Amino acid sequence: MPSGQRARAQAAAITPGGQAPEHERAPADRVRALFNGHRLSPGQRRIAQYLIDHLTEAAFLSITELAERVGVSQPSVTRFATALGFSGYPALRDMLQPIALSAVAGTPESSKEIRRNALQAAVDAEIANLENVRRLLADTDQVLDLGRELARSVPLTVLGLRISVSLAHYFAYAARRIHPDVRLITEGGSVAYDTLMQARAAGGTWVLAFAMPRHSKETLAAVQAARSAGLRVALITDLTLGPLVDEVDVALTAGTGSRLVFDSYAAPGILSAAVLQAMADADPERTQARLEGYEQVAEQHGFFL
Repeated sequence: MPSGQRARAQAAAITPGGQAPEHERAPADRVRALFNGHRLSPGQRRIAQYLIDHLTEAAFLSITELAERVGVSQPSVTRFATALGFSGYPALRDMLQPIALSAVAGTPESSKEIRRNALQAAVDAEIANLENVRRLLADTDQVLDLGRELARSVPLTVLGLRISVSLAHYFAYAARRIHPDVRLITEGGSVAYDTLMQARAAGGTWVLAFAMPRHSKETLAAVQAARSAGLRVALITDLTLGPLVDEVDVALTAGTGSRLVFDSYAAPGILSAAVLQAMADADPERTQARLEGYEQVAEQHGFFL
């Protein structure tokens, strides 16, 4: 399909759920539709947000002016346009200008309202991701089976690098309340390799890895190292296909919110909590004893207000 034609086709198509054609929607929504379905970097999302927030002006800026306004380089603007399927920034601008003119001709939305709607759209996208997780959990067998396997692995290794560190920290922190030996890996390279080897030597059988956009080569290398050491690997990620999924024994997927400059992780978070629940249910006596023991220590030392 010629450059930019795909985006034009999107603008003319009926949106999912039987909504009105793109040309009947609000200008800001029509611009947002151009970005849907594309994995944009944080810098590219800044450009996208500027175009949404300042549509009537930004659609007529030169590439130099737009780069200066956003605070990025001119090549970054070009890469942004090509990431959307256009031949370059001029082709993207040609697509934006009629939408901007329609905004001027109609009742223009204020920047404040556009920004508020953009934030609401981000929440709506996360709700859709949560609905997908709900459908995934309709058949509980996979999660319950994984919970039993992770509960039996002593030690249990949790892996999360770069942006996935926060999810790995959350899971490991909670898992330590119900599991006797949880080892957390948040650095790649030889550090990850050493920890994986030690976990296997100590009797561990499973690694739970997190891989959220953008997927790092370090994560793939660590997963491969775990497999070569004889460990089985479960993966919580946003993709159903790819080199990481190909390397693991079990993959659970949950979409990330990509409407803002940085991804949000409501769906991976609830999926992680579901796996923790499955671990707790796999050995209820151990779970209860460890939770009661922790509460006694917390009360004794006054951990909480």
